[in-house]
Amino acid sequence: MLGGGTQGSAAAFDLLLDDAVDEVVIADLRPDALHPVLRPHLGGRLSTVRADASREREIAAAMDGVTGVLCALPYYFNHDMARMAVRSGAHFTDLGGNTAIMERQRELDARARGAGLSVVPDVGLAPGLVNVLAQGGIDRMDTADSVLLWVGGLPRNPKPPLNYQIVYSLEGMLDYYATPAEILRDGARTTAEALSGLETVDFPPPVGRLEAFYTGGGTSALPSRYEGRIRTLEYKTLRYPGHAHIMRAIRDLGLLSDRDVDYRGNPVNPRRFFIQQVTPLLTNEDGDDLVVARVEVAGERDGRPARLRYDVTDRHDPATGITAMARTTGFSLAVVALMQARGEVAAPGVGTPDEVVPAGPFVAALRRRGIRISRSEEEG
Repeated sequence: MLGGGTQGSAAAFDLLLDDAVDEVVIADLRPDALHPVLRPHLGGRLSTVRADASREREIAAAMDGVTGVLCALPYYFNHDMARMAVRSGAHFTDLGGNTAIMERQRELDARARGAGLSVVPDVGLAPGLVNVLAQGGIDRMDTADSVLLWVGGLPRNPKPPLNYQIVYSLEGMLDYYATPAEILRDGARTTAEALSGLETVDFPPPVGRLEAFYTGGGTSALPSRYEGRIRTLEYKTLRYPGHAHIMRAIRDLGLLSDRDVDYRGNPVNPRRFFIQQVTPLLTNEDGDDLVVARVEVAGERDGRPARLRYDVTDRHDPATGITAMARTTGFSLAVVALMQARGEVAAPGVGTPDEVVPAGPFVAALRRRGIRISRSEEEG
């Protein structure tokens, strides 16, 4: 396990619950800062090593002799970590989130195939879980016309002005707010400005009405795979009403820029400064969050119009202290890693979860972990 943060800890915990797993090794810059739920396992099947992701020798040593590598590091490490895993003879999966880096990982396909290894990038909640659901819906249609995805990580008790709490890397979230979303419109790939396309979506109590808007990163390979075959494919982030308006103003004022500016003769990075200032205000030590997601696929089956919908909900688990966001991302990562080790993904080589992870077993595994995934279908 590369990275012992919130998502990495959840994935490691899940692996330790599987008796078939001989050992879990967490490699991190601060291996002593383990999530409390993992501490009882130290000295048993869990061990830690100190490793710096920027130092190839340290990472190579951590990968030596392992069956699979799970990467929960920031997305910009994913290509190098995948390359090193294949070189060491291990399967590889990561949380992804950056489509350009995922495409670079495809360059490893021939080498991975030759070694009989599976590389599955973009395995979290979105991209990840919802992409597998989208493919499951597409597979149940004779022809699919539209695929719509909505995903949100939310506080149970929202507080103004943003009605948001940090549920994963704030750096990653702000990158999505600044990166155009890749979508399909009239069957062609195009982009939509992040934080645009505002709409409302209703969920059963206690969630209620949320707002949704385009953000980057969530569609992974779906637009390129289905260009010219599906008319509409969109991904939107869910937040409590009013969030997008404030965040758009903050972005348009330049406070999310990742380029240094001169301030009285000193270079200052606006985004890093913004993160530093708001992190204490957006941190909930109780981790009391919830995850909601919806995937709708419309098309035709047996000559008649049909629509399929998946709804996903999860909550912070007070028994383990693992947040809903960590459960849905980290558990997804662990499930795919276990499927890789058991030869249950479609084929060796590089493939995104919608390409190589079978929806049925994947969904069943998450349901066994207490993540609520419902499916409803309509015809006519």
